[in-house]
Amino acid sequence: MKSISYELKKILVFTTATVVLSVGYYIYISIKYPPIPEHETFLSELGEGIGEIGLWLLLFIYARTALKLALGKGALSKRILPDYASPIDASLFQRLIRFLDRTHIYFGIGAVATILLHIALLGLPMHILFFPAVLLLVVWQGAFGLFISWKYTSKEIKKLSYLVHAQLFTGILMGVFAYLGHVFIDN
Repeated sequence: MKSISYELKKILVFTTATVVLSVGYYIYISIKYPPIPEHETFLSELGEGIGEIGLWLLLFIYARTALKLALGKGALSKRILPDYASPIDASLFQRLIRFLDRTHIYFGIGAVATILLHIALLGLPMHILFFPAVLLLVVWQGAFGLFISWKYTSKEIKKLSYLVHAQLFTGILMGVFAYLGHVFIDN
């Protein structure tokens, strides 16, 4: 049996530590803060629907990453799964991968816009750290994604932006924080 790569071990340790610390913080805020009353207004209901659209857009974006990992394609796959050879012929999915690569920017812009609108319409409590953290991470991903695609960005900034934008840890943090934040609000 092959051992897992060093990079994959780092991701697993990071994910585990993030989940454990976040669950600890969730328990802390559950004890310290009273439940957040739900406001049934037109704007909050609209915000919930827009949030679901944002979730689907994020799933579409991260499905691209998952597909590339499953097929052994891309720099991330080579870094965290260096000895992996996909049992599936990647050429069967070339058109799909090209489509996902071409539309990534549009789905990314849509995801950032809908998530920011979701946050604005719901008026989330910023004293619970999950919410400002997700807000910061969404703005982070959007800003560095913009620098990658903007034609007036210098090569040095594009290179830095790609290194910062294409990190799996931001997706892990956004997913864990957003999930536990929503669980806290829904309880």
